[in-house]
Parts: sequence; structure tokens; C-alpha cells
Amino acid sequence: MVTRVPKRLSAAPAWSWLVALVLCSWAVRFAFARHMVGPWIMIDEIVYSELAKSFASTGHFAVRESPTTGYGIVYPLLISPAYALFRSIPTVYAAIKVINSLLMSLAAVPAYLLARRAVSQRGALVVAVLTIAVPSTFYAGTIMTENAFYPIFLFCVLALVVALDRPGLLTVAAFLGALLVAYETRAQAVALLPAALTAPVVSSLLARDRRPLLSQRLLYGVVVACGAAVVAAQLLRGRGVRSLLGAYASATHSSYQPATVAHWLLWHLAELDLYVGVLPVLALLVLLGTGRSLQSRERTIVAVTLSAVAWVGVEVAAFATQPGVLRIEERNLFYVAPLLFTCLVVWIERGLPRPRIVTPVAGVVTVVLAGAIPYERFIDVSATSDTFGVLMLWSVAEWFAIHAEDVRWVVAAAALVFVAAALLVPRRAALVLVLVPFAVSLLAVQPVDSRTQRASIGAVFQGITRPDRDWITALVGSSDSSRVSVIWTGATDRLTANENEFFNRAVGAIYTTNGPLPGGLAQTPIAVNRDTGEYLAAGKQVRVRDVLADTSLSVVGRTIGADAKKGLVLLRVDGPLRAEHVTTGIDYPDTWSGPEAMYRKFDCNGGALSVTLGSDAHLFRTFQLVTAYVGGRHVATAIVGRFHEQVLRVPLERGPHGACTVRFRVAHTRIPARVIPGSTDTRRLGIRFVSFRSS
Repeated sequence: MVTRVPKRLSAAPAWSWLVALVLCSWAVRFAFARHMVGPWIMIDEIVYSELAKSFASTGHFAVRESPTTGYGIVYPLLISPAYALFRSIPTVYAAIKVINSLLMSLAAVPAYLLARRAVSQRGALVVAVLTIAVPSTFYAGTIMTENAFYPIFLFCVLALVVALDRPGLLTVAAFLGALLVAYETRAQAVALLPAALTAPVVSSLLARDRRPLLSQRLLYGVVVACGAAVVAAQLLRGRGVRSLLGAYASATHSSYQPATVAHWLLWHLAELDLYVGVLPVLALLVLLGTGRSLQSRERTIVAVTLSAVAWVGVEVAAFATQPGVLRIEERNLFYVAPLLFTCLVVWIERGLPRPRIVTPVAGVVTVVLAGAIPYERFIDVSATSDTFGVLMLWSVAEWFAIHAEDVRWVVAAAALVFVAAALLVPRRAALVLVLVPFAVSLLAVQPVDSRTQRASIGAVFQGITRPDRDWITALVGSSDSSRVSVIWTGATDRLTANENEFFNRAVGAIYTTNGPLPGGLAQTPIAVNRDTGEYLAAGKQVRVRDVLADTSLSVVGRTIGADAKKGLVLLRVDGPLRAEHVTTGIDYPDTWSGPEAMYRKFDCNGGALSVTLGSDAHLFRTFQLVTAYVGGRHVATAIVGRFHEQVLRVPLERGPHGACTVRFRVAHTRIPARVIPGSTDTRRLGIRFVSFRSS
């Protein structure tokens, strides 16, 4: 009975193994995805969640209720059912992770089919396993297009390989159709077009025969014709060719220096070498050196792999040179990893051919490439979202107390060991080499899971400290996205707006009072009319129902909720947005004034104002004298000590427009940078206006 089990397993059809692999991966990926408690890759996750939410409710794509084009629509379309099926956003977020985990796991299918064209069933299953074991599958916990683009990219490459192996109108059309879907997922897919045109050239060079190139006349003709038609259509519509890149068109406005791009390309290829475990790159180089002996399908795989790595690499490297990037963008390059895994299995199943000249040269190139990165430059927080391979090295350096400057030598030494093993392992045990990339992927699990989890928890905490993340929707009792408006003053972290708008269906419009909310998405600047207290947008009155704002902003309304730790208050307004009072000469959020300050209360019928004042013993060595004036008359004085707060009571008098105005003068001011060692604050500070309370 014991001996029959392996036979039964080996006799199982490939599809059953593939289904089991996808299902197991789906469960594992979702288990890890649950560790992320909220969006943290900003502003991307807000964009795609907004697009999906909009499509689920209206059938159109919009961000913050503003119609939006330029972003890929495939991924928002795939996750939109989560928004259609569930009302609670935390539940929607969990459902999206389920979808993401399935999408990432489905990458095993095209990877298997692609590899199966050149290797055995067992070898293709190995490629499928390596494909879904890569660290980047951790993006399943994020609302990012990587989840959909990974399997779609591989299906597109599969369609290209089929089109090259069996040239014909149907196969070429299938490739272009797959490319269109990939493009509508991420505009980055355009790199596969030059890769498709380059691969036949590489294949002919490998075969030292022009026939593989000449056989692709139909491919070249159709691609050129379709390209010309698309360009003509854009021009007829009055749009430039750059607009085809959608939201990424801004990248074309940069000036790229070939030497700089080449430098960054080297770093990206070096990090890719590390990411896949070195040996797949070695296998590609060796196969390129033995190209003439390759079978036709093997040669196609090798040619497509080289072309895809080169063109996607150039595209990503050029993007990385932009001033706002300047980091290794592994998350834009990892899609080619399964192609390299396929090359490794091809090399193994061919019996590990080791040509005398080609193999040592390939080994040296691979080792030198692995150590070519100044890792100390890239081991930082930005790697958390973009470069999981660096996260692995970061943790290894911490575990073994390795200086960042020495990491490259450790990587090169490890690469040397891997290459030596590949050159010395007996051919009958060649399959053991696939354990190297698998082990590298496993080594990255803990560092990537730990750091992405912390980043997610940190992002949510920066935005929300209430235990219920959808607290706003619960309090207003409505899922109407026009119910709650957010006013961002810059006094709180940007994530107080982003996290609350993500987790609450009731949150819609974003207003700003002191510069734009980072991210460049739809928002409306507003300013208060200091005579009437009305908030105006482009000179027009702003009307709202409920408002989420920080406590530094004065708004007339009834408090219905708050996130006290974040200094946020939820107000019921139901009408024109108005300020209860305004101040000048006071900086928020630390509430320090200069030598003079002003307070004006609207809809004022007199009464009194209680002002709590505070000083700083590090800044002032004596008492501070603060005087208050109403209508030009001196009405009150306070002496504020260095250690204790003092309350100043000021009588209020109704003035023009029904407002009461009080002006303050502070006897002495100091510049912290000149008084406090180590301070860089160059403001001239007088007194701290802790709070205002009218009665």
C-alpha cells in the first residue's frame, strides 16, 4: 500500500496538481494578507479603492466623485464586487484581500503553461511553485495593480511565445489582445511591445539563421499597422501619443540621460539577480552561450526572456531616475522572475551543459552583478513598499551585525557559493538547484511580512486611533459618500484624511485650508472670509452636511463624535460652512504667537472671552506681559509665569458684521534657534495661546 501512493500521485493529471497548488497558495497568501490592517502605500491604494468603489456604485470610474481617466481599469473592475456585495468597508477590505490572494495565486497557471512548452510536467510544476513563492506575492495585502498584473503579464508573455512558435493571424491577434488587457491593467505593459519585436532578432542570432526572423513578417506587419492606427487615432482626437500612458504620462516629460539610465539599469538587474536567487540568471547566460544547440521552443523561451528582462528593465530604470523616485523599483520588475525560473529548469533538464568558456564567464558575470549594488544607499524605509529583496538583506544585516557597507560583499560571497554549487553538482542531482531560489524566497518571508505589517499598522495609527475604523459611517448612520466632508488644515498627518476616507463610505469631498493634501487627487481649497466667517471656495459659499476637521480649525457645528488622540472632531453642520472665530498671528498646531495676535468671534452678542496662555521656561527667563485691546482700548492684562498657564478674561463688544474683535500684544519675544541649543526654529515667539472659550 505504501508503494502505491507515490504511483497514484505521479499518475495524477497536471491540472489537479495545478489546482491544488493554486488553492494552497490562495490560503497561504490570504493568511499573510490579513496581517495588513489598512492601506499604507499612498496614494496608490486610495486611487484604486476609489475607482473600484465608484464603479461598484455608479458603473463609472471616479476618484473622490471626480471622473478620472489615465489609470488602469482592469484591477478596479476585478475588486469592485467587494464594494458591491458588502456595506462595511473593513469587510470590503478583507474581501479584496481574498480576491488579491486568488489573483496572485493564479499566476501559477500561465507560468506552468509557459514553462510546459519547453520542459517536462514536473519541471513546469516547479516553475509554478517558484512563481507563487516570490516575496512580491505579499502585495496581496495591498490594494495595488500588482495583484492583477502579475498573472496577466505572464498570460501576455505566454501569448507572445505561442505567436512566435506558431506565426499566424490568430496567434498574433491573441497576443495583441492579451497586451491590450495588460495595458489596461498597467500602462507599464507597453514594454512588451518592443520585447515582442526584439525576441525574433535574438532567436535568429542564437540560431545563427535568418529564418526565425523572416518567419515573423506577419507579427511585424500587424504590430506596425496597429501602432500606426493607434497613433493616428490619438492625433485625430487631438491628443498626443504620450497620453497613451495615462497617469504615467508625466514620466515622459523628464529628461533622461543614457548614462544615468544605464547605471540604474545595472542596479535593477543586479537586484533582480538577487531576487531570483542568482542561479536563474546564470542559467539564462549559459543558455545564451549555447543558443545554437537549443531546440526551437527552448530558443523562443530564452529569446523572450532576454527581451522582456531588457525592455522592462530599461523602462523601470528610466522611471527610477526621476527626482521623486531614485530607488530600486523591484515591484515594477519582479514580473519577469518566472521567465528566469523557466530558463533554470530548461538548463537543468538539458543536463546542465557547462561549456568551457561560456560557463566561467557567465559565473563571473552573475557574481559580479550580485555585488554591484551599493546596498547601504537603498537599505532604508522606502524599500518597504518597493524592494522586498533589500528588506531581506536589511534583516540579515541586523541578525548578523553586518555593516551596511559590507552587505554587497556578503551578497557576492553568497552568489559565488551558489554558482560553485551549480558548477559542481552532479547532473543526476541537478534538480536540487531549484531549492536555491526557493530558499531565497523563504528567507524573505519573515522580513517582508514583519516590515509590511508594521508599515500598515503605523499608517492606520497615524490616521485613526478609534477601535472601529469605520467610526464615522457608524456615527452618521449613512453610507452616502456626500454625507461627510473632510477639511485638512495641515495641522494633522495627511493620513488622518486618507485612512478615514478609505474606511468610511460616508466620507466624500476633501477641502483644504493651508495647501494641498499630498497625492494630487481631487480636492477643493477653501478660505474663510475674515469679515463674515463664511468659508468660500473660488468665491462661492460652501455648504456641507457633516464635517471632519482637526481641533485647530474653527467650525460652527454640533459635535457628534471625535478621535481625541488625533485631535479630530466630527461636526453636524447641515448648511453653510462657517467659522465660529478666526485668529491671526498664531501658528498652529503649537499655538505660539509672535509680538501681536488677533481673535475675532462671529455672531457675537458680547459676553466675555477666557484665554488660556502659556510660556516656556527654556525660552524665557522672566514673566511675560500680555495686554488685550478692544476697539483700540486697553481692557485686560495678564502676567504669565514660566511654568504655569494663566487665564486672561477679556470683555467682548459687538462690532461690524456682528463680530467681536480682540487684539493682543506681547511684551517680549525670543527666537528659539538663538536661545535653545540645538533648536532650528527661527520664528519670533511671544506667548502660547492654549485655548479660547467665550461665554
